[in-house]
Amino acid sequence: MKKKLYKLISKLNKALLPSYSKQRLDLSKASKLQMALIGWRYFITTKALD
Repeated sequence: MKKKLYKLISKLNKALLPSYSKQRLDLSKASKLQMALIGWRYFITTKALD
């Protein structure tokens, strides 16, 4: 059940949140909000893949 929830959240993230890798964002110049979004997407993606 948890894995399905994480997969759903992952699909929502992909549809709603910006992709900073496609924008070639330099992590050293990222704002705190951008870093938080990157961390959130990473957390959800790893949980969905487990």
